[in-house]
Amino acid sequence: MRTTPLAKTSEIERKWYLIDATDVSLGRLSTAVATILRGKNKPQFTPNVDTGDNVIIVNASKLKLTGKKATDKIYYHHSEWRGGLKSVSAGELLAKNPVKLVELSVKGMLPKNTLGHQEFLKMHVYAGEEHKHEAQKPEKLDINNLI
Repeated sequence: MRTTPLAKTSEIERKWYLIDATDVSLGRLSTAVATILRGKNKPQFTPNVDTGDNVIIVNASKLKLTGKKATDKIYYHHSEWRGGLKSVSAGELLAKNPVKLVELSVKGMLPKNTLGHQEFLKMHVYAGEEHKHEAQKPEKLDINNLI
């Protein structure tokens, strides 16, 4: 009987991908990035091992929100004080802090455990064109050809 080969952490080779978020919808960007971070695009994907690659997202301030998401999609957090429920719309968050908007979207698509946190740390988001990962020689990835 043959068994399925399982990936080992020492055998995984990680790549660096550069994704330009200009005029890409938030959901399409997030699903593609979450898939790469988890390693589901690789043949040796193992659910309990971090097999994913590193992702750099530039131009997060230029991504687009479709439909009425800019006004109707609300992000909530609580200060733990009585009456401390805070809310901000997706449009306001895109204008004020686009990095946080992308991080919240991708983090919601990753597992809610230590493995998901480990995968999340391999994502680097920048609001503008500049990033500090040139030494890793990232490979440009076109989101429109993936989905």
